[in-house]
Amino acid sequence: MSETPRVSLRSLLPYLRDHRGTLVVVGVLSLFSSVTTLAQPLLTRRILDQIQAARSVWATVALLVGVLAAVAVISASRDFLLQRTAEGLVLTARRRLTRHLLRLPIQEYDQRRTGDLLSRVGADTTLLRAVVTSGLFEVATGSVMVLGAATAMVLLDPILFLTAAAGLSLGLSFGLVFARRVRPASEAAQARIGDMTSAVERALSAARTIRASNAEEREIATVETGAEEAYRAGVRIARLQALVGPAGVAAIQGAFLLLLGVGGARVAAGTISVGDLIAFVLYLFFLVMPLGQALNAYTQLQTGLGALQRMEDILAVPLEADAGTATPAGGVVAVAFDGVTFAYAGAAAPVLQDVSFAVPYGTRTALVGPSGAGKSTLLQLVERFYDVTGGAVRVAGTDVRDLPRRVLRSQLGYVEQEAPVLAGTLRENLRLTLPSAIEAQMLAVLAAVNLTDIVGRTELGLDAQVGEGGVLLSGGERQRLAIARTLLAAPPILLLDEPTSNLDARNEVALREAIDTVARDRTMIVVAHRLSTVVDADQIVVLEAGRVAAVGRHDELLEISPLYRELATNQLLVA
Repeated sequence: MSETPRVSLRSLLPYLRDHRGTLVVVGVLSLFSSVTTLAQPLLTRRILDQIQAARSVWATVALLVGVLAAVAVISASRDFLLQRTAEGLVLTARRRLTRHLLRLPIQEYDQRRTGDLLSRVGADTTLLRAVVTSGLFEVATGSVMVLGAATAMVLLDPILFLTAAAGLSLGLSFGLVFARRVRPASEAAQARIGDMTSAVERALSAARTIRASNAEEREIATVETGAEEAYRAGVRIARLQALVGPAGVAAIQGAFLLLLGVGGARVAAGTISVGDLIAFVLYLFFLVMPLGQALNAYTQLQTGLGALQRMEDILAVPLEADAGTATPAGGVVAVAFDGVTFAYAGAAAPVLQDVSFAVPYGTRTALVGPSGAGKSTLLQLVERFYDVTGGAVRVAGTDVRDLPRRVLRSQLGYVEQEAPVLAGTLRENLRLTLPSAIEAQMLAVLAAVNLTDIVGRTELGLDAQVGEGGVLLSGGERQRLAIARTLLAAPPILLLDEPTSNLDARNEVALREAIDTVARDRTMIVVAHRLSTVVDADQIVVLEAGRVAAVGRHDELLEISPLYRELATNQLLVA
């Protein structure tokens, strides 16, 4: 079901705006092509009349050949410009959609399937090409041909024109009935393609898990089910389009046979000449060809508008709001949580309730507690991936909702729990946070997280590939590369979400030393399940069921917090 009002041809205007000049040239070339084409039957009639009158026809034949050559050259130039414009339209659509997709609120990614979004950028935008090449312009240029041919036919013989028009109208009306049903069928087909793409994306992103679970056949069946549904939806469109074509053919054949019968009788009666009848028949073809093309173009327009509808559904989603104009106020507190309450969209209960604590500048604060206590959510609220539903989060004394997001995030360095690594090279991953970074800076941050050895593994150095999602690196290497990438931008506040979750004991110690090094002169908030990595933190905040259960240093919490003591006991930190 569409989430926005139905799109129309007017909705295409923003995509065509950058191509106005080319479209004007194409329109002029199409007009010339139509005029020269419409002149051909008149020249043909003139040749026949000259033959009947025993006069020379060579001059007229030469003129006709010149007209045919001109039509060929003009049509070739027009078609090239039209195809280039269509590719430009697809490029414009992809740029616009990509810019919008990457700026959507985070909760939109939580609620939508990645494969469906990919399908809208790929498959749906491709369908817009036919809107220009086989749809919009064929309707426009065909209208000129139809108007010109109809005018000439009326001037030649009004009775024959009415005869032909009656036969054409019946068949074309029948075709339009089916053409109007193409658009909803196209929207359904593109939605099924999105479902199939989502299934493929899910299977490929978890290929190792699927293999380890012997689940290949089940995932293949899921993808094939999506492919079969897309196939059936495509067949429904093909069936409708197939009915449109024969309706046009039947209209042409019926009109032609009717015209021959009536026209032959009028020639026999001496009302019109043979040259008039042949010219009229040629004009009939010039009339019915663009009419048939227009009917097919109408179905293409409906298919393209169906794809455009899916694109506009995404473009109608509001972007991540950024109305803040304030600047950091400063002070001794880097980050403060003041009565923070938060619930995810659609959740029955809040994840965080009345959470309050402060993180002074230059200190290290650890967040600990059972899974689901809300530790990672707190970091995401600082980054303002989500806005609090109660209370406030302040950075440098200013409510994060009052800060422009770009200003806020320039103060923060955030390493997610999954530590995502982008497909590409080490250099490309590191420069994600600082595009201007030089090699010496990149090597320095790699050294800071004990990761210099991966640079020397191949002759490529920093240009070595890391694989899709960092698959060519170990889990610990991916974690440390994500931290190095964050450090490169030198943010004053670091947010680390379980930085040692994928590390063995040896690398955990190495990373602890690295964190100790980079923590100097920085404020750090660390989410930790392994308490051994945060026992020396300046402040430890214990969370339970979305509330602050206790705040203090390691030794203090062992005395005052039963939950913290239980966690420490389970991890063999205390007897």
